[in-house]
Amino acid sequence: MITVVGTGTGAAPPERELLAGAGLVVGGRRHLEAAGVPEGAERVVLGPLAPALDVVERYLDQGRRVVVLASGDPGFFGIVRALAERFGPRRLDVRPGVSSVAAAFARLALPWDDAVVVSAHGRELRTAVNVCRAHPKVAVLTGPGAGPAELGAALARTSPGRELVVASSLGDPGRERVERVTPAEAAARDWGAAVSVVLCLDPARALGAVRTLAGPEPAPASGWALEEGAFAHRDSMITKFEVRALALARLGPRTGDLVWDVGAGSGAVAVECARLGAAVVAVEKTADGAGRVRANADAHGVDVTVVHGTAPDALDALEDDPDAVFVGGGGRELPAIVTACARRARRTVVVAMAALDRVPAARGALTAAGFACDGVLLQSSRLAPLPGDVTRLAAANPVFLLWGVRPPARTEGVAQ
Repeated sequence: MITVVGTGTGAAPPERELLAGAGLVVGGRRHLEAAGVPEGAERVVLGPLAPALDVVERYLDQGRRVVVLASGDPGFFGIVRALAERFGPRRLDVRPGVSSVAAAFARLALPWDDAVVVSAHGRELRTAVNVCRAHPKVAVLTGPGAGPAELGAALARTSPGRELVVASSLGDPGRERVERVTPAEAAARDWGAAVSVVLCLDPARALGAVRTLAGPEPAPASGWALEEGAFAHRDSMITKFEVRALALARLGPRTGDLVWDVGAGSGAVAVECARLGAAVVAVEKTADGAGRVRANADAHGVDVTVVHGTAPDALDALEDDPDAVFVGGGGRELPAIVTACARRARRTVVVAMAALDRVPAARGALTAAGFACDGVLLQSSRLAPLPGDVTRLAAANPVFLLWGVRPPARTEGVAQ
């Protein structure tokens, strides 16, 4: 049997009974020093996981008891997963402690049932950055090269209004520190190795609302492909909901993604992607259009970064490569815009066009960039009332929707 004990973040050292009779005790150096490992038991200081698991297996094969000491709740982004995968859950006796995330929110007296928790430990930092851009309450589990300074540097460019709470040495009365800083202030510090967790908060929305489900909303409560009336727009210059529905299906926006809406117009696509959990940048060439995008984002309670500029040149100022791009309009510059977007997109580019003449050039730009390209002509007719309590079909203007998907073998090493 493997007894997994959560310690740290204010938890007392494990009781002697849990350690008594253990042939092997595995844990971080500070956990082992605090626990009082019994004489005669072998100690393994956790470093690379595979060699430690090999030692654990040897003791289990001998029928001897193993104790694993871990930080906080070992089932929450912790060692329980690796142990269960290797030895099976039935061989584990888990005694959880308080996770660093729960402890950090407790220090702020904030509920966290509506928080998004993302791990940057041994993973790409960009996912954590995109989650922090899109959601008002995020806990980031940090790691080497993905700590408060790196997170702050990324957010200082995109979301300078966020507040970072850096919690270090949680549970250590002499060393614990919980500091509120701006992203720029976080970027300018050397935080050392004692950081437990970083919270990223929108100060205006940090308390949150009463929830039924924990974590981010799995999908907008009112659905997607909203009616045009849900957005402020000029002279019906808005991507119609039928087109938006298929565009969203092909873009596949989700939590952790970054999406560009190029030629945003009203920002309907940008807002819908944000409602589905993605971080979004909307590029719009007109000042009044950029204002409408901001107003629509505010009306729907989502974060959208609005760039007032003309594509493709405005795209050069966007430092972070998107997962998916929606291109609406574009005029004569459309091939150059699609080419610029395809060069940067990690997964998908979707292009909507009303003009037949633009289709070959847009398709050529996608295929020339190595994308697998497909598309449809969308023709819809909506029910419209007539006098006498009868109904006719009112045809909407046809729209071409093309999409290019980067082949899986080329998802890494995208040209910068």
